[in-house]
Amino acid sequence: MTKKALCLQILDKLAVAIPHPETELAYRNPYELLVAVILSAQCTDKRVNLVTPALFEAFPTVHQLRKATFEEVFEKIKSISFPNNKAKHLIGMAERLVEFYGGEVPDSIEALTTLPGVGRKTANVIVSVVYGQAAMAVDTHVFRVSQRMGLAKGTTPLAIEQQLMKLIPKERVPDAHHLLILHGRYTCLARNPKCGACAVRELCRWKEKTD
Repeated sequence: MTKKALCLQILDKLAVAIPHPETELAYRNPYELLVAVILSAQCTDKRVNLVTPALFEAFPTVHQLRKATFEEVFEKIKSISFPNNKAKHLIGMAERLVEFYGGEVPDSIEALTTLPGVGRKTANVIVSVVYGQAAMAVDTHVFRVSQRMGLAKGTTPLAIEQQLMKLIPKERVPDAHHLLILHGRYTCLARNPKCGACAVRELCRWKEKTD
């Protein structure tokens, strides 16, 4: 079986096991998703979702966030990991978004990565979820799962991203991103993976090493 065929079979089986592959971050518009993804770096989606309602109530638009003080933003996100840096990033992101993009979240990786706090992974999430583009955001789950299953090898997220993009048809990339994340988050855990409950166990190359 070719690696591409293996990848498609894995995605087909994951799609049955996870019928609604979508982000678990709570948001209502592109601005809110951008804020939530910035906050989610090295933090769980569950924790982010506990924090963002009060943050969005205080700063419902990017224009209001732009005018916020560091202390005001910090107070709303202090239970998040690295609140000092993220408070600065959120205000800086809002300032640049208003100044250079008219307050609208851009639809390109190049533009998004000019915003404070936005790296390639965050930019990929935005263009994929908001704009439906074929972009593969490689977080810790995608990085682990794709290598365990024999779909990609590498030491950097970019290397894994590039290999996956060669295997997955463009129209399937947005869903594939979420399928791999959710599989890694709930089944293919970093420690003590739930192999007995795995929908793709028979296709997994890592299984061969652990059986």
